[in-house]
Amino acid sequence: MNLYRSVRAVAGASGTGVIDWGAVAEAAKSATEPGSLNLSTDERAGYAADVRDARARLRTVGDVEFELPDAIEVQNRHHWIDANIRTFERVMRPLEERADGVFPGVARTLNTGSMAFMLSFLGSNVLGQYDPLLLAEGDDDHGLYFVHPNIRKVADQLNVDYPRFRRWIAFHEVSHAAEFGAAPWLSGHLESRMERGVDALTEGSIDREAFRELDTAMTAVEGYAELLMDRAFDDDYEDLRRKLDARRRGGGPLAQLARRLLGLGLKRRQYERGARFFESVAEVRGVAAASKVWEKPENLPTNKELDDPGLWLARVDP
Repeated sequence: MNLYRSVRAVAGASGTGVIDWGAVAEAAKSATEPGSLNLSTDERAGYAADVRDARARLRTVGDVEFELPDAIEVQNRHHWIDANIRTFERVMRPLEERADGVFPGVARTLNTGSMAFMLSFLGSNVLGQYDPLLLAEGDDDHGLYFVHPNIRKVADQLNVDYPRFRRWIAFHEVSHAAEFGAAPWLSGHLESRMERGVDALTEGSIDREAFRELDTAMTAVEGYAELLMDRAFDDDYEDLRRKLDARRRGGGPLAQLARRLLGLGLKRRQYERGARFFESVAEVRGVAAASKVWEKPENLPTNKELDDPGLWLARVDP
C-alpha cells in the first residue's frame, strides 16, 4: 500500500473528461494491498468443485436451466479493481459526455478521488461478484469473480471454517448466474432503466419511474438468489449470515460512512424485502413457481406485489 502514490495520482488527474480513469486505477490500487493469490492445489480444486456443485444444485432446486460464464476468475484485489473500473467507466460514460449538465463546476480531481476511494473500499471488502457486464458493447461474456484474499481474511475474522465459507460465497454468486442465465432478457431490462435514468439526469431531471423499476427488478434479483441459496446450500448457514451481518454493521466511522455513501444499505434492504417475497411465494406454490419470475419481463413483481405476494401469484400463477 502506498498512500502517497495514491494521493499523487489523484492530484495529477488530467485529460478532458470529468474523471481520469487511469488515475483512478493507479490511486485505487496504490491505496489497496493486492493480497496473496498463492492458492494450493486443494484450494484451486475447491473453488472449481464449489462452482460446479452450486450449478448442479441450483438447477435442480430452482428448476431453471442456465450455463456458467466462461470468465470464472479467482482474483486478488487489484484484479477486481481493474475489472470494475471498466464497468464504472461504461456506466459513467453517458454522464461524462454531458458533463456540463451533470457536474457543473465540479473539479476532475474531486471526481477522480471519489471514484478511487470507492473502488479501493469495495476492493478491500467484496468477497465475490457476478458481473452481467451491463451496458457492454459486443458479445462479451458475463463474469464470475471470487476475491480470494478477502474470502480468506473474512473467514479468519469471523472464525468460521474457510472451505465452508468459500463454498457459501460460491453458491451466492452462482445463484445470480442462474437468474441472468435463465432470463436472457434481464440484462437488457436493467440496462434500459439505467439508460432512461441517466438520460434524465443529463437533462437536469430525475426519472423516478425508471429508478423505481430498477429498484424493483434488483429487489427481485437479490431476493430470488437468497431463496435459491437457502434451499440449495449443503446445510443451514444462519451462523455465517449472522456473523457476516454483524461484521458489516461494525467497523469504524469511516467504514460506516463509506457504506452509506455507496448505498450498501439499499442493497441490504433489497435483499431482505425480496427474500420475504420469494419465501412467501415458495411456501404457497414451491420454488418452481417462484422461478416463473424469469420467464418474461412481465412476470417481474411490481412494487406493490413485492409487499403482497398473493397479488403476484394471482397474476402470474393463478
